[in-house]
Amino acid sequence: MFERIGKKILNFCEIVGDQLIMLSQTLYFFREAPRNLQSIFTQMAIIGYETVPVASVMAFFVGMVLALQTGVELNKYGGQNIIGAIVGHSMVRELGPVMTSFLVAGRAGSAMAAELGVMRVYEEIDALKTLDINPVRYLVMPRLIASLICVPALVIYSDAIGIIGGAIISNLHPKIFVSYTTYYDSVTDALKLREVGNGLIKSVAFGGIIAQICCYVGFKTSGGARGIGLSTTRSVVWSFMLILVADYLLTRILM
Repeated sequence: MFERIGKKILNFCEIVGDQLIMLSQTLYFFREAPRNLQSIFTQMAIIGYETVPVASVMAFFVGMVLALQTGVELNKYGGQNIIGAIVGHSMVRELGPVMTSFLVAGRAGSAMAAELGVMRVYEEIDALKTLDINPVRYLVMPRLIASLICVPALVIYSDAIGIIGGAIISNLHPKIFVSYTTYYDSVTDALKLREVGNGLIKSVAFGGIIAQICCYVGFKTSGGARGIGLSTTRSVVWSFMLILVADYLLTRILM
């Protein structure tokens, strides 16, 4: 029993150490970003632009559900005028950053892990080393920078779409009916610049987690096609778990 526990602890420490080494190398190669703009823009298109349609649908219906559930209950007590504040707070503080990060991890993060996993299995990463090309600089750095830029941008977009969805359902539902003016005033009165900034801080952290975890898992892939599938699943699961842990820690710090 103690041997198994010791192996688990050593394996965990090894993973953490490898992650920190890769992160430090990636940050070191940030200075090479101006020479790799094409790769960065390509990754930004994959992470950001191609995620916009799915993020739009997700945020719109999340905002509508928030307004519907809270509006019907608040209407019983005559408090439906604060629906805008509730939807705005929920989207900006938690649902916007967390749900958008989950979406990016499931769509773009899994693709990162699968792509790098294929390169590892078919020895393309080793081929880069033989050509004197650092794999971290060539593969990880553009993805991390793109993720740090695109995830906050997607979060801002999702927040706005979610608030719009809440406004539409609040105005059209017969059991709620809050005018657009009242809804907008409630949102602007409730949301402060600090809250929006805290949401962006979270989104930057989540973007870094997604890129770092997915690239690391891709680099450690082995075992052929089955290994690629396991790495893809593992990258999404780890990203989700660490996003939730980071969300709690950042909420405690930023409160």
